[in-house]
Amino acid sequence: MPHPYPIRDIARQAGVSEATVDRVLNDRGGVRPSTVNDIRQAIADLDQQRSQLRLAGRVFMIDIVMQTPDRFSSAVKTALEQELPSLRPAVVRSRFDFRETGYAGDIVATLDAIARRGSRGVILKAPEAPEVNAAVLRLSEAGIPVVTLVSDLPFSKRVAYVGMDNRSAGATAAYLVNEWLGEIPASPGSPGSPGRGSRILVALSRSVFRGEEEREMGFRATLRERALVVVPDTDGLDATPVAAALDAHPGIRAVYSAGGGNTAILDAFGERECRVFVAHDLDADNVALLRAVRISAVLHHDLGQDMRRACHVIMQAHRALPGGILSWPSSIQVVTPFNAPQPPPPEHR
Repeated sequence: MPHPYPIRDIARQAGVSEATVDRVLNDRGGVRPSTVNDIRQAIADLDQQRSQLRLAGRVFMIDIVMQTPDRFSSAVKTALEQELPSLRPAVVRSRFDFRETGYAGDIVATLDAIARRGSRGVILKAPEAPEVNAAVLRLSEAGIPVVTLVSDLPFSKRVAYVGMDNRSAGATAAYLVNEWLGEIPASPGSPGSPGRGSRILVALSRSVFRGEEEREMGFRATLRERALVVVPDTDGLDATPVAAALDAHPGIRAVYSAGGGNTAILDAFGERECRVFVAHDLDADNVALLRAVRISAVLHHDLGQDMRRACHVIMQAHRALPGGILSWPSSIQVVTPFNAPQPPPPEHR
């Protein structure tokens, strides 16, 4: 049972004698299992206290850089601000650089500016491009750890990825769409065997984001028998390509929105029937659509937990917290109109 603490400190923390601690640490037996557990817990508690002392008074200025629609960047900002108390005694201050659209070069310019002025870490959602990976390398060489959020850059020098397993999310969406769409006869003019002819629209904000690409791959691999119509590069804002796809493929009866812009997608349907609509993220727009029963389900992951993990990884990179740095996926939650968040009750005056 390796530890860096004097036996006296462990004994005091566990409320036992130093002789008992010595017997447990040296595996000499004769100690009740419950007492052994108390001593193990005492060492764990001392580890935690040491971590708190390391963090006390330390200020971590981090930068959050994202290319994403405003509705999602606002949700990320809110999630981080709500998690700040849980990060104490460390003090986390944040700078935000959000953009809805743009080019990889714009992200690179932002990351290079951060490298010049300094930062304790960067939380990044960016398109996958060689020049972005090169900018992440320059940050790493400057001693600034980068954590990718929601959409990974696995071939870069980022220290960890935080977010859902996007392939698994796409497969989950495919399962839901397939079950809910059911055996629907093909519409006139729609190719496909009887009962499987209804097409499914797959909408992507930007195909250069690995996260959305992986969602589409997971979706496509799970729905081999269905006809898919993929609409890329809507930026989560422009539904014009969706309207064009609906005109070209009147058999579309379901939507998997791997990106965003779901109100615009629904508006493009007009009077057409959309039997199933699966989307991502519990932002304000999607919550409203769920409450109105305009979409079937949202695949959600706890953004607060993601932001807390990202901050912990940055602290680990600076050796302010113990443990190895790991990437692990967030749990996927399926939210329907029946378990959607409800508005708070009105205040009584």
